[in-house]
Amino acid sequence: MGAPVRLQMQPLAAFERDGLRAALIKAGLPVDDIGQPHVQCWRFETYNDVPVGFGALEIHGADALLRSVVTIPPVRRIGMGRAIVAALEAEAAMQKCRALYLLTTSEAGFFRRLGYAECERSKVPAAIRATAQFATLCPAAATAMVKRIG
Repeated sequence: MGAPVRLQMQPLAAFERDGLRAALIKAGLPVDDIGQPHVQCWRFETYNDVPVGFGALEIHGADALLRSVVTIPPVRRIGMGRAIVAALEAEAAMQKCRALYLLTTSEAGFFRRLGYAECERSKVPAAIRATAQFATLCPAAATAMVKRIG
């Protein structure tokens, strides 16, 4: 494995979320709540301004929902997803989160390699379970995962 990828992380304003929405639709990920003000979204680029993907967090006290992580197809499988997740984890830690939760239908192996562990949905904090992602947007068969970060 080569050196870690370094990315610039740019917050998306609500009016800039069309690119994120299009990338999520293409990846088959939920978009119905992406415009909500409590969903913090970022665009990721290399330091030479090459766009590589998007990601989002929903912060609920000391817990956060990691969501909407997507890399742009031409840069998949070269470490960009790992770099995006690492940047979102650092952001969550800066916002005083102690744990990150997520749901995935197809990438449990990827997240396991990044230190996430499967967990029962009933063990997920109520505020995270109440998010649109957990409550309605992701299928019941989606794998719930957690990573302690603080």
